[in-house]
Amino acid sequence: MVHDTIRVDAPVREVYDQWTQFEEFPRFMDGVEEVRQLDDRHCHWRTRVAGVTREFDTEIVDQLPDERIAWRTVGGDVKQQGVVTFQRLDDSHTEVTLAMELEPEGVAEKAAAAVGMVDSRVGSDLLRFKEFIEEHDRATGGWRGRLRPGEAQEPTEGRDAQP
Repeated sequence: MVHDTIRVDAPVREVYDQWTQFEEFPRFMDGVEEVRQLDDRHCHWRTRVAGVTREFDTEIVDQLPDERIAWRTVGGDVKQQGVVTFQRLDDSHTEVTLAMELEPEGVAEKAAAAVGMVDSRVGSDLLRFKEFIEEHDRATGGWRGRLRPGEAQEPTEGRDAQP
């Protein structure tokens, strides 16, 4: 289990809205080359870590604006699930906590996980997210829909961001 928390100097709505812009993740997540939003619930990811390219799909299983986004992989080279939570500390500060379980594939990934490289990468990604959102006056977009566990939906193309 990977778990990390960071305090962001921005209102919870701005922090949450920015996190919903999955296609922006390559701007602050190391090793993420591309994220394509397929619909409200599904994304396709391409990552490159230690020279290994992986592609996989994720499904959002629970999303509650300004509180949490939980996901799991549903296809591809990676097996993981996780949740990111947002806690309002006051009008201009938010605590972001990321908890994630993943199954490393191959010898290199298992070794990296064993020595804490995955934990370190997640912490660095959260720090870059904090810097990204604090450098902007507002989120680059936002999606405020509610997705509940058990509401199955087939992937479809496209998703409109809502400010």
